[in-house]
Amino acid sequence: MLGEGVYKRFTGNANVFATDIDLNEAWLTHLDVRDKAQVEQYLEEIRPDYIVHLAALTDMEYCETHPDDAEATNADSVAYFAPYVETHGTPFVYICTAGIFDGKKDVYDEDDEPHPLSVYGKTKYGGEINVKKYPKHVVARAGWMMGGGPIKDKKFINKIIKQVRSGAKELFVVDDKLGTPCYTYDLANILYTLLDQEQYGVFHGVCEGGGSRAEIARFLMESLGRKDVTVTEVGSDYFKSTYFAPRPRSEKMVNRHLHDLGLNLTRDWHDAVEDYAHKFDWGL
Repeated sequence: MLGEGVYKRFTGNANVFATDIDLNEAWLTHLDVRDKAQVEQYLEEIRPDYIVHLAALTDMEYCETHPDDAEATNADSVAYFAPYVETHGTPFVYICTAGIFDGKKDVYDEDDEPHPLSVYGKTKYGGEINVKKYPKHVVARAGWMMGGGPIKDKKFINKIIKQVRSGAKELFVVDDKLGTPCYTYDLANILYTLLDQEQYGVFHGVCEGGGSRAEIARFLMESLGRKDVTVTEVGSDYFKSTYFAPRPRSEKMVNRHLHDLGLNLTRDWHDAVEDYAHKFDWGL
């Protein structure tokens, strides 16, 4: 999801070497970041001036049931770049998550102390700790991610749209969990700008504002012109057998550090959802 946005934002201003284990684009080459030898060999081949680490396992239920795989991908892989980064002083970008917080506060900024509840959150925070060892690091904490369109979006927005496309006229959506959408195209622009201006540290990269899943789903339906679809609010227990990984009550974040630098390039979440709704043909 984010890789597509980053590739498009950086291409034209840099030679981009994009890798994945799923080669679903012509511009991708294979690299498994869980393999230390592969990582070191690839770095010596291309000798990058910047490294943007987007690889992650983000399926929270998968992470709960496969903690070793989550640890290897989300945390350990960051350390495999250390010999190259430390030798060359390479700027290193890592994407973290609002899931590192426990939800006891309503809204979090960059200086709030993480207390992750899930395996996913714990392993992503482990990756953040590893990357902070690099002098020129950018940790960008993302919220409820949206981007990539109907093929690449594996998150909430596309899951809702898939239900509508299959004929659903009533959507049951959680109203007791709060968060802030994070638009991949805005986040990619932030990452580019931070590297371009040599601004390092920890940043939140979410949209302005936030709300419940139900609020976002309702606005999405309005943006798509689907007044025939009803959003019915339910509690998290309604989906407890499917989504069993612990989730914080609130994952809402603010981009205080970006605001302080005058670099907050994200939009209000309503504007981002509306833009996303009309950016792709969703087959509705």
